[in-house]
Amino acid sequence: MLPATINFGHRAQALRPFGGRLSRLIGIRRMVVCAGLVVLALGFGLLTLASGDFPVPLGEVFRALVGQAEPSVQMVVVEWRLPRAALALLLGAALGLSGAIFQSITRNPLGSPDIIGFEAGAYTGALLVMVALGGGYLMVAGGALVGGLVTAALVYGLAWRHGVQGFRLIIVGIGVSAMLTAFNKFMLLRAQLEVAMSAAMWDAGSLNGLGLDRLLIAALLLLVLIPASLLLARPMAQLEMGDDAASALGISAERTRVLLMVLGVALIATVTATAGPIGFVALVAPQLARRLTRAAGVALLPSAAMGALLLVAADYLAQRAFAPTQLPVGVVTISLGGMYFAWLLVAEARRQ
Repeated sequence: MLPATINFGHRAQALRPFGGRLSRLIGIRRMVVCAGLVVLALGFGLLTLASGDFPVPLGEVFRALVGQAEPSVQMVVVEWRLPRAALALLLGAALGLSGAIFQSITRNPLGSPDIIGFEAGAYTGALLVMVALGGGYLMVAGGALVGGLVTAALVYGLAWRHGVQGFRLIIVGIGVSAMLTAFNKFMLLRAQLEVAMSAAMWDAGSLNGLGLDRLLIAALLLLVLIPASLLLARPMAQLEMGDDAASALGISAERTRVLLMVLGVALIATVTATAGPIGFVALVAPQLARRLTRAAGVALLPSAAMGALLLVAADYLAQRAFAPTQLPVGVVTISLGGMYFAWLLVAEARRQ
């Protein structure tokens, strides 16, 4: 037994440099993918600033961003278009992060907040405030956050059986989501006509008409939530190895899981309160990021960058595809999500 043990140790030492090089290569690839996604997202953002009923050359766009353009160009680029483009980038990153967190917790690519009910819960909370209190944005944002957290607690409690398994969490979440969706429809049918029409339009998920006031509030919230989520990237990766392995590494599995769920719900609630429910970005962004990085697990930063790219590109299509008519961005993301799943089905059929 002793020679075998010594031989195994020599093999482990021989493989350690290879593992270090592989880890560095994966890290470099992840950084390159993130940089490319950010560049593409910013490119779509600049394209959004330059295009529209009042086209602006890219040179004038840059001058407007530094405050050196003509007053009319400055107003169009900075006051009208920039808040929407910045919101698309921020909210897309939040959606990508939220989706990555829940797919990691559930260890399932279907574990997205719009699948397991947390987005529906945030919408229920916001809708209750809109219908019952008629409050402003801050009250709606608070209602969305409370609704999402209550839904998360409900799903977590119903899925608890000496711990939480990802598959059970998804099944319970789908059931809760269906019930909340039915309750939301009931509230819309019982609400006054003006409130129901406003809530129904908001339900489509749209960046139309959002200005600097929404951008400032959403930015303040997300500039706290996004870094806090990224700080948990390492514990989240260790949690993917299993609760026993995470505990052996000094990670409190349940506490880390609950903290991740709170952050993920807060991210999706911020998006829902700002622009309404925007589907499929949280589901698709982590999967696409994982395909590009070829990572073994879910990566937060590439998912955030992919989410920002998907939403800003979808918003550009929503503005320009049927111009001068502007579509809700949620309609475009659902259409792109449908095409993505159709592609997955075709690719899976070809493998068999």
